[in-house]
Amino acid sequence: MRAVLPNRRILATTGRSPRKDLVAGLTVAIVALPLALGFGISSGAGAEAGLATAVVAGALAAVFGGSDLQVSGPTGAMTVVLVPIVARYGSGGVLTVGLLAGVLLVALALLRAGRWMAYVPVPVVEGFTLGIAGVIGLQQVPGALGVKKPEGDNPAVVAARAVVEFGSAPHWAALGLALGVAALMLVGARLRPALPFSLIAVVAATLVARFADLPVATIGHLPAGLPAPSLAFLDVSAVPSLLPSACAVAALAALESLMSATAADAMSLSGRHDSDRELFGQGLANLAAPLFGGVAATGAIARTAVNVRSGAVSRLAALVHAGVLAVIVFAAAPLVAGIPLAALAGVLIATAARMVEVGSLRAIGRTGRGEAAVLLLTAAATLAFDLVTAVVVGLLVSGVLALAAVAGAARIEQVPLHADLPPADHHAEEQALLAEHIVAYRIDGPLLFAAAHRFLLELTEAAEAEVAILRMSRVSAIDASGATVLGDAVAELRRRGTLVLVSGIRDEHHRPLDALGVLDALRADGHVFAGTPEAVEHARAHLHGRPACAGVAAG
Repeated sequence: MRAVLPNRRILATTGRSPRKDLVAGLTVAIVALPLALGFGISSGAGAEAGLATAVVAGALAAVFGGSDLQVSGPTGAMTVVLVPIVARYGSGGVLTVGLLAGVLLVALALLRAGRWMAYVPVPVVEGFTLGIAGVIGLQQVPGALGVKKPEGDNPAVVAARAVVEFGSAPHWAALGLALGVAALMLVGARLRPALPFSLIAVVAATLVARFADLPVATIGHLPAGLPAPSLAFLDVSAVPSLLPSACAVAALAALESLMSATAADAMSLSGRHDSDRELFGQGLANLAAPLFGGVAATGAIARTAVNVRSGAVSRLAALVHAGVLAVIVFAAAPLVAGIPLAALAGVLIATAARMVEVGSLRAIGRTGRGEAAVLLLTAAATLAFDLVTAVVVGLLVSGVLALAAVAGAARIEQVPLHADLPPADHHAEEQALLAEHIVAYRIDGPLLFAAAHRFLLELTEAAEAEVAILRMSRVSAIDASGATVLGDAVAELRRRGTLVLVSGIRDEHHRPLDALGVLDALRADGHVFAGTPEAVEHARAHLHGRPACAGVAAG
């Protein structure tokens, strides 16, 4: 617990530049308000749930998280996961899932699992982000078209049904507001990136809808304040059926939060986040948010980036962001209630578009077909299934490609003997005789399952001499498959009448070889040597028909 709780360094650095943190926190709050409302509505839990999440989770994650600059709250990625949970289990189910996810995140932090998130490959992360952007954009189609959300779980199917419904009874006012908000955000961000165009666009759309009396749906009544904390939603009997969803939410919260914290490190260059402490902070945030009606939260990459670029120095900025949103909840609920839903759909469409980094996608595409395939498969799995499945698919494909690349580095090469023979001991005729009857092969790289059979073919097809020396000092790794194939190759050579000598086995490679008995027969005959010169000496003695020096009997 001591390792994940705030320490003296955190307390000392918080508030060291209050003016910068206040400005940054206010800026982030302005950006976060329409996003919190939009993601709350998009998840199906309602605008008030998005605000409660931004306030409660944002404050707790700021205090207990592992990054000084991280800003947490409802995010598009989490919304993608929550939509089917809300549809299947209702509001009580989604709050229970958030609570269980908080427990799992705290457990991961205490188990020091944060370091493993660093092993997620970049193509998986980029494909994951691309897929999320696509899902968020598709989820906004009904709201942007001003139609009721059709039935269905797949966002592409739901969007298609919404387009069909729109075609039968067009709502041009809603579509115009959504496109206008999205266009203003995207164009404004290019021209004046320092201005909060999301809020400007939403305010403009709200004023246009009000004064032009446009027939568009609005957020509607919002409670003035947060509800009292309560566990009334918790149904203990439903916990087993909700646990798989909670695992998915916890995995996504961990992945997205640590990716966001890593991005903050890269942008600020002023410090490194603590992965386990970040998981702990996100766990506490997700434990508390459901008590106030909030949904699951994660670190938010977009808001964190705004925080860093606005000059934030410590976690006080994220706290200010949560405080400003709390003031809005308590004091400005009537104003927020008049925001058109189509305007929030436009905000999220623009947000989805800005998530796609075309330059990064092109760069990964240029690195090779394998990385491009991983990216596309991850994005496609995100659209077709869910985010956790997408990450698992991406990791599996990346793992297979990595193993293939590692295994492909293994090679077997015939090497000359003169480098291992003392020149003073052998005249040219004897060296020619040895070269005619003895062949030495050096095995380089990892001898793993993916390269093992290729190794067997290369070795048994090439070795035609009386004596074959297998030099293994450069074998970097060997698994059970590689050891078995090595044994098969040795047995085949011996069956042909070739004397097989093995040299230079590393200490760490004796275990798989001994466990499978690969070299037992060679050891019994004294044909395993510590170095190649001893093996060459033994081969020379064998060719001359005199007693040979025996190799090492055991590893």
